[in-house]
Parts: sequence; structure tokens; C-alpha cells
Amino acid sequence: MRECNNCGSSVSEQYVRVFAPDERAGPRVCPHCEDVVRDGAEVREARATR
Repeated sequence: MRECNNCGSSVSEQYVRVFAPDERAGPRVCPHCEDVVRDGAEVREARATR
């Protein structure tokens, strides 16, 4: 299992394969992150709480 670079939560290898850029060791943000979200190829602060 890999870890989210933002919150440190464990994410599956499948999640990493789909959402992590090739040059990074893990995803920049995951579904457990409450303060940031993916926005296309970028990561931004969440506008509302989830």
C-alpha cells in the first residue's frame, strides 16, 4: 500500500495507478483528504467540507 502525500492515509495500488502522476511516489490527494481536492491535473483547496 502507498500513502497519500497530503494526509498520509493508505491508498490502494489501483488508486495510485489511476491518480498518481508517473514521476511521483504516491498520490498528491486522496478521498480521505478533507482540505484539498483534485481539479484536473492540479490540486486545490476544497471550497466546501465533505
